[in-house]
Amino acid sequence: MLSPAQKTVVRRVFWLAAAYNLLWGVLAIAFPRALFRWLDIPLGQPDTMAIQFWQCIGMFVGVFAIGYAYVAIDPERYAPFALIGLLGKLFGPIGFAWGWYTGIMPGRMVWINVTNDLIWLPFFIPFVWWTMFVRPARPST
Repeated sequence: MLSPAQKTVVRRVFWLAAAYNLLWGVLAIAFPRALFRWLDIPLGQPDTMAIQFWQCIGMFVGVFAIGYAYVAIDPERYAPFALIGLLGKLFGPIGFAWGWYTGIMPGRMVWINVTNDLIWLPFFIPFVWWTMFVRPARPST
């Protein structure tokens, strides 16, 4: 079981992750061209498919907010949601690296991985490690 101090930290981190993901998802859906303008990345013409794809990514990011909120409410019970989030935070940068390596993704897009994925890893990795390998198994009911 988590100590009260550990539980407080986990709850705060996952509430913050939930709020961040919800905000980021809503902004990506409502203002899909904004990030491209900010990073000075041309979308090309027509850009309809790229914008719809970006809005779809915003929807996925927003949905993760629900899972993070559940972890924040009860970290031990809803820990598997953190594993799903961690996988996304690992595969996102891998996908970016491949896109950058193949020339499809401009390097300026790395900032999305920094803020959406990499800064969260120091919190997600230990929590997922603890829930999968360290904590004692729950008795079956």
